[in-house]
Amino acid sequence: MTRVYISAVMNVRLDEAWAVLRDFNGLPNYHAFFKDSFIEDGLPADRIGCVRNFKMKEGEGFVRERLLSLSDREHLCCYEIVEASLPVRGYVSEMRLRPITETTAERGATFGEWWAEFEVAPADQTAVIQQVGDTFRLAFSGAEQVALQARAR
Repeated sequence: MTRVYISAVMNVRLDEAWAVLRDFNGLPNYHAFFKDSFIEDGLPADRIGCVRNFKMKEGEGFVRERLLSLSDREHLCCYEIVEASLPVRGYVSEMRLRPITETTAERGATFGEWWAEFEVAPADQTAVIQQVGDTFRLAFSGAEQVALQARAR
């Protein structure tokens, strides 16, 4: 089993970061890799079991992911890949946010952590680990930018 773990500090309050990252269908709004996301069968994006279907901005890549849990109390989201162009099996991922209470940031800060576990062929492992890690890094930085833009309005 391969595990990828990324953590980041976002210079926005927990509620600001969560407002962006909570939206299971919102990935293209803050992430440079993805476009054309929709929730299958017209279900709400916060319904456990809903499937988001999105495409990569470059190439023919696609991902379908099922929402396994979403907690406004714990500020976490857990999902699994149902089908993807990414060569993985048994992919499960979780994103969690926590407030940073001791900070010099004037308007608060948030600690984010995102992990995924999956099976991958040895020949693909290095590239997949890099892609998954970059996906999580860019999600945190993009969400921070969107939250900062919303704050400025």
